[in-house]
Amino acid sequence: MRVFSWFRKRKNLVLGVSLLLGITMLSGCGSSSGGGGGGAKENLTIGMTNAPDSFNPLFNPGIAGQFTIRFMYDTLLGMPEPNKFTPQLAESFETQDKQNFTIKLNPKAKWTDGKPVTADDVVFTLNTIANPKVESTKGSYISMLEGVNDVGKLESGDKIPGLEAKDEHTVVLKTKRPVDPNYIKSMLGFEVYIIPKHVFEKIQPADIATSDAATKPTVTSGAFKFVNYKTNDHVELAANADYYKGAPKLKKIFIRVMNGTNLVTELKSGNVQLAASGGIGVIPVKDLDVLKNDSKLTITTAPSLNTQYLEINNSNPAFNVQFRRAVTMAINRKKLVDDLYKGTAQLVPTVYTKVSPVYDASVELLPNDLEKAKQELAASGFDTSKEIVLQVPIGNVLREQSADLIQQDLQALGLKVKQQKLDFPTTLANAKKGDYEMMLLGYALTADPDYSSYFIPGGGNNFAHVNDPKLTEMMVNAALLTSADERKAAYSEIQKYMRDNQFIVSLYEQDQIMAQSKNLKGGIKDFWEGSLDDLYQWHFE
Repeated sequence: MRVFSWFRKRKNLVLGVSLLLGITMLSGCGSSSGGGGGGAKENLTIGMTNAPDSFNPLFNPGIAGQFTIRFMYDTLLGMPEPNKFTPQLAESFETQDKQNFTIKLNPKAKWTDGKPVTADDVVFTLNTIANPKVESTKGSYISMLEGVNDVGKLESGDKIPGLEAKDEHTVVLKTKRPVDPNYIKSMLGFEVYIIPKHVFEKIQPADIATSDAATKPTVTSGAFKFVNYKTNDHVELAANADYYKGAPKLKKIFIRVMNGTNLVTELKSGNVQLAASGGIGVIPVKDLDVLKNDSKLTITTAPSLNTQYLEINNSNPAFNVQFRRAVTMAINRKKLVDDLYKGTAQLVPTVYTKVSPVYDASVELLPNDLEKAKQELAASGFDTSKEIVLQVPIGNVLREQSADLIQQDLQALGLKVKQQKLDFPTTLANAKKGDYEMMLLGYALTADPDYSSYFIPGGGNNFAHVNDPKLTEMMVNAALLTSADERKAAYSEIQKYMRDNQFIVSLYEQDQIMAQSKNLKGGIKDFWEGSLDDLYQWHFE
């Protein structure tokens, strides 16, 4: 499960010159040795419109951080397509009864300091996530395990029962009850980054989030190693020559942070050879035809799991269900899609998009009906003399433009709405604390439909601060069903309940726009979440 985007505004000549100098410096790493010019073509520069919020493998609510961490840390399994799994740190992940699982690790896997990746590392990682003192967004991904609560935390003791290292390369674990194997593989297997016990066990659990190990990682397991991060500017990564799958063909990767307009310019110049896509490397729709006409670039589009939302702070009693429904029906979502996205976005009634295996096409959108919206608002009892602040993270130009249209629609409803534009770290911090009234955010969700992290109390991504006992019960029960058909039926009911209650307003699903140099072999895939599965094989021809 994944979220979000931002960029810095350059407002004067001094900043413009600084940016130009920064681009010139990094171009030597990107174009001459990447794909835009001559040279060894061993370096890749990726453009992102978000800056990473975190390099902490245990706490990474922002999708830009999640994307960057995958270059450095491997999970137990890869997933190049929904519910199609490949070995990573784990060679196998098997069960005979759908409740007791055995994980066999790759004996060649090792950390960048030369120590082997062992079963003790896996056990330590899961127990650390379950520790109530540890700040983590990974709890929902292990909540199926025996002994932890619905948000993946231990309520007593310091070890997950049934979780054991049988030998150096074998882990056994037990779920609360039988589960769909694809569910645990998709969540625990693909979404949980394994951390080195010998590094993190020296840190007090409450201090992990601010530790150097989490913020400046030096001991990792992935195809690339962290070199440095210049805040809001670029991340530098170097190949892990001892990577257990084989030495990466690229020597360095630079992930540069820039706005969408600059991303288009840099793609055309060859200084950037790949747009990150996924809602974090957003190409402005108005420039799409310009890129399609460039013979040096490959441009494709595909539906996605990425959706933009209007978050309404559910912890505010004034924002009750009638108020939330009124807001939804007042917003002309079709106009947002037609005017801003020109056919590269789709309307969806809830967080479940058409890419999701459980998407129910029979669940209809709440209508755009201003008169019915006014009736719902009146029924809500909301005091319309009060001003509402809409927080808008900067970086995604189309999202910022959507804020203007949403503000107009809500004013037509009779609400007094004021925009507040903030950088992404501030926006995310406010979301986490519940220090907001309304907010625009984007989620990049998982192929598995368990989105409880976003909707149940204590969930690491519950930025709308939803606390609805019926929804919690529905989500917890759906996650633990053992067959795909049973789960699909359960999530159909969840979609109907979400549509009726509008815990958050699903504005639109953004299609993936994928852009890269033609001579780059590898890159972003139609299933964005699985794009880095073959990262170590990426190269230029």
